[in-house]
Amino acid sequence: MRTVTARILVADDDPKHAQLIRLYLEREGHQVLTVGDGRAALEQARSRKPDLVVLDVMMPLVDGLDVCRILRAESDVAIVMVTARSAENDMLLGLDIGADDYLSKPVSPRELTARIRALLRRLRGGETAEVLRVGELEVDPPRFEVRRNGTVIKLTAKEFGILELLAREPGRVFTRGQILDKTFGFENDVSERTIDAHIVNLRRKIEENPAEPRFVQTVYGRGYRMAER
Repeated sequence: MRTVTARILVADDDPKHAQLIRLYLEREGHQVLTVGDGRAALEQARSRKPDLVVLDVMMPLVDGLDVCRILRAESDVAIVMVTARSAENDMLLGLDIGADDYLSKPVSPRELTARIRALLRRLRGGETAEVLRVGELEVDPPRFEVRRNGTVIKLTAKEFGILELLAREPGRVFTRGQILDKTFGFENDVSERTIDAHIVNLRRKIEENPAEPRFVQTVYGRGYRMAER
């Protein structure tokens, strides 16, 4: 039986988006409750005492910014704001009124779960979380960052997810199906060949010579692995 990692309240007036987030968080082992407006978010936060709240800004009855202000005045619950407002001023306002993190829509559920994982780890005293290293390549899950010789390499959420998966078990061969299941989860419209396209793009970014990859290696007839060095 899976151990519950945290109690999480998801407040979003888009039922499909809320359900997708819920599926990903439950897959991580969290206990998740969803609500569709700000008033319900306040009521459930007060009665259920969640460890973390995922809070959409634009909600009926009470908007997310006001919910954040009220919750922060009443408790130290972790708050991750998710919104269609992408302007820097909106982000700074969200952080100023007490949000712990802020993501703009469209949000990758995998990036959101990674941010939540890192936030919970910090709150529980795990600031020294591991950085995965293969040679001069560093994969830093808490910061959602990849570096090579200290230089940050910009990856998409999917590319990062694939690289993190491989880097956690160097030498292990993952089939396309396994990579698809672990990094795309509930996205049903994705084929295994999509993995090949992401690997090509990933190699262009992290390899000195993508035609002769040093880090992400192909195992013909099987799949891909991270080099053991």
